[in-house]
Amino acid sequence: MKSIIVSMAVAAGLMVAGSAMATDMPKEAGKCKACHKIDGKQVGPGWKQVAEKYKGDKDAASKILANIKAGGKFGWNFGQMPARGMEKDDAVLESLSKFIAGLK
Repeated sequence: MKSIIVSMAVAAGLMVAGSAMATDMPKEAGKCKACHKIDGKQVGPGWKQVAEKYKGDKDAASKILANIKAGGKFGWNFGQMPARGMEKDDAVLESLSKFIAGLK
């Protein structure tokens, strides 16, 4: 009986740890999800790859925002991202750039 309780506690701990490590795509991502994932390349680079590219740059979020607004390739090996990523709302784009820059 004691081993069952310990096993259940360990399993619960692993579930909590796993969910704490996972990062979900924010609701605001909308159309971005068609080409991007958090981890790994889809059509465009994964957002963790983008965050790594700007790691240690205090202006990372603003540079990511500028790139999103301009559209282009940005040195990645994929097709061209449309300007603004097809998103019209500046507040959404700013929120997403901060999210991306903050990924570890």
